[in-house]
Amino acid sequence: MSAFRELTIIPPVTNTACPWASNLDDLTALYECPDTGAVTTRTATLKGFPDDPTIHQVVFASDSLSSLNCYGYSPYPLSQYIDWVRTILQNRPDSNKPVIISITSPLPHDGETIPTHSLDVTSREEEIIEPSELDGGSSHNELPEMLAAIQALRTEFDDPISASPRIAVEINTSCPNIEGHPPPSYDISSLRPLVQSVAEVFKADPSLAVGIKLPPYVYARQFVEVIDFIASFTQDVDGKKRNPIAFLTCTNTLGSSLMFSDQVVKNDQTVTSETGGFALPAIWGGLAGESLHPLSLGNVHAFRKLINAHQDEGIRSLAIIGAGGVASADAADRMFRAGADVVGCATALGRKGISIFADIVKAPSVSGGSKP
Repeated sequence: MSAFRELTIIPPVTNTACPWASNLDDLTALYECPDTGAVTTRTATLKGFPDDPTIHQVVFASDSLSSLNCYGYSPYPLSQYIDWVRTILQNRPDSNKPVIISITSPLPHDGETIPTHSLDVTSREEEIIEPSELDGGSSHNELPEMLAAIQALRTEFDDPISASPRIAVEINTSCPNIEGHPPPSYDISSLRPLVQSVAEVFKADPSLAVGIKLPPYVYARQFVEVIDFIASFTQDVDGKKRNPIAFLTCTNTLGSSLMFSDQVVKNDQTVTSETGGFALPAIWGGLAGESLHPLSLGNVHAFRKLINAHQDEGIRSLAIIGAGGVASADAADRMFRAGADVVGCATALGRKGISIFADIVKAPSVSGGSKP
């Protein structure tokens, strides 16, 4: 069992935001699965992301349980996920299983010149992509509006006063596939307005559990900067130091990765004649699954050490959802040993289906033992 900000996740296993948590059928199957302790939606924007199936694709490695994707965010708007989450929770009033609604506000500046979707480095063609083409919104931070909509849903279910709230939020700050808009978590100045929006909502409602989905980091100073930045938002709540961020999801995919078509499982989307032998039409994408596992373990362990040793009690209460190559019971145990409170799975879900969770919960850390 894992608990943070009054959320109870039993077993401490969830899916992470991914294409296999896109619609009501996906989410219902995940919620009804006895081997998930929580369900995470695919990342939504306020008005939906323009999905292009000829570009936004995923491939699976032929020699490991790894994947490479060039997806953006969900084509469904946040309002649709709110309706779906409402339906799921209304149908299961007896369940305390929480749903983590993953959201983001990926907005470039007005009139910013960014490359076309193709990452063909031999092409010099550029076009002006209006913000409305990216997510149907304008260039301002839409996170406050999104959080307000989720708070309204939480109020419907009495979450702010419940001993067992069922709705949490994840801010995805780490998708590497949004061209012209690098992951905000690699740039504190870009991350600041998003966390500030969370802090303002948290000040009014300290029961809200919000996490940040982080990218893979590769050197020590990055981990320190992120934790110290989050610590700067710690507030006094009823005489205790509490931080508006309740958990970290570590890690998202590793961007700028490449596979050739002879490295992946063939499917109907693989069109080698049009991709020049590359596995994805966009050439580069986000690497996930077993190939990312060692780096994800390192990220979880680095953050756990910093969290445990931090002088700020608000930071010491941060939980970690460990993700990246959690494709087996052994992998889940490694993630717990590295310092995760909950483990998350995406690539294995996409490759093996929902039955993967029955394998993951066989981990001693989940099924009977305690985390080391």
